[in-house]
Amino acid sequence: MHFTDPPDSSAPGDVKSTPMHGPWWKELTGYHWFVLTVAALGWLFDTMDQQLFTLARMPAMREVLASAPDVAPAEELVNTYVGHATAVFLMGWATGGVFFGILGDRIGRARTMLLTILLYSFCTGLSALSWNFTSFAAFRFLTGLGVGGEFAVGVALVAEVMPDRARPHALGWLQSLSAVGNVSAALIAFWLSTAGGTSIVANVSHLLFGSEATPPSPWRVMFVIGTLPALLALLIMGRLKEPERWRSVAVSDEVHQQLGSLRELFGTPRWRHNAFVGLALAFAGVVGLWGIGFFNVELIRKALEKGFAEQLQGEELKSKVNAWVSIASLVQNIGAFFGIQAFMRLTNRTSRRFAFAVSFTAAAFATALNFLLVGRIAGAYDILWLTPLMGACQLAIFGGYAIYFPELFPTRLRSTGTSFCYNIGRFVAAVGPSMLGYLTGSVFAHTADPFTGGADPATPYRLAGVTMCSVFLLGLLALPFAPETKDQPLPE
Repeated sequence: MHFTDPPDSSAPGDVKSTPMHGPWWKELTGYHWFVLTVAALGWLFDTMDQQLFTLARMPAMREVLASAPDVAPAEELVNTYVGHATAVFLMGWATGGVFFGILGDRIGRARTMLLTILLYSFCTGLSALSWNFTSFAAFRFLTGLGVGGEFAVGVALVAEVMPDRARPHALGWLQSLSAVGNVSAALIAFWLSTAGGTSIVANVSHLLFGSEATPPSPWRVMFVIGTLPALLALLIMGRLKEPERWRSVAVSDEVHQQLGSLRELFGTPRWRHNAFVGLALAFAGVVGLWGIGFFNVELIRKALEKGFAEQLQGEELKSKVNAWVSIASLVQNIGAFFGIQAFMRLTNRTSRRFAFAVSFTAAAFATALNFLLVGRIAGAYDILWLTPLMGACQLAIFGGYAIYFPELFPTRLRSTGTSFCYNIGRFVAAVGPSMLGYLTGSVFAHTADPFTGGADPATPYRLAGVTMCSVFLLGLLALPFAPETKDQPLPE
């Protein structure tokens, strides 16, 4: 299949495009659709890896921390190390984001995207071989390097190829489709919790290693499945071209020295201001999602284990809880799709800053509501309305990142600046999961349920989650300093 270069709308130095009538997608050529598809798939598989980790980390910690196969570690210890593992993953994410963001400006978006996909796919597979916490953390750090690098180069690629009017819509859809990756991870986990999935894994294990071999744990199988995105690299190689906007800048001797330059990013007042505003916005959303939202699965485990314990025991109880946890992840990310779509439509009708303000406010209320009430009103069925509402409000903010961050920086710094905003915040945000682990394992570990006054293993997660919802206020405080970029061409 051959695609011609995109039309001149992607060339550098354009003035604002003359608006066309009709749907935005009618402005796209075949090559535009190809770029959007490749970038969306790369980010989709990236988010699938992220979600596999959130679903696998609790059972993984229970296994690798056990002193013997039949000796379960204390739950306080497991909670603490789950927080540590998440923090390490975010540190790798941040490190890879900065490195590959700079690399994306220097060697090109397409080549850098290929490297990040190969890295996170290969290291996800290695995570299945973990034998203790140190090995698990090391593999997740390496995976995080690739996961962190993919976003910035993907959105920079799409932003530079698309016509001005189509750009926010295309970036919104790219981020919306990332929810498909999260849903895929939830479906994988749900399948592994069923008798059919367990049987297939056992049969494959016996075929490969003999009838006496013990089938691998479901969390290990999830990470093996996570190697499949490497196949996307075959689609990218030889077909995906660097944007004309970037190529035109890269061949200029004067500008070439500024490609991915941190000195240029922080030495120019305009770009420095934009970088720190974006960092503040990203910090609030990242802590909200990774420090609170993605721990919803642990909250649900605790709440349902207590609720189902009267009717079920042993493996039946474990299987029932795992199935509902998978459903929670599924509906949370279905909600995310609609939340990102809502942000895209709201920002196109109003402004970037207004859409962010609505999203941060909604995320704070929806997250607190979920952590307080899930499992209390209708038992497990609360998951079907509280969790997707939280997912929609929290992930709407991330739709804003995909649209807004590329609009803050010039071509020579777009990948670097976007990555700085989206990933440097993770170095600081890495304290979020550890803080939640500290709150659940120490501060609220023995606190009585404020509603009933009795002991409830879910109470520490409820109180810790509500306490940490204040982080969304930081995003609101940064908005007065954020430049408005709606209906503006990309800066140069």
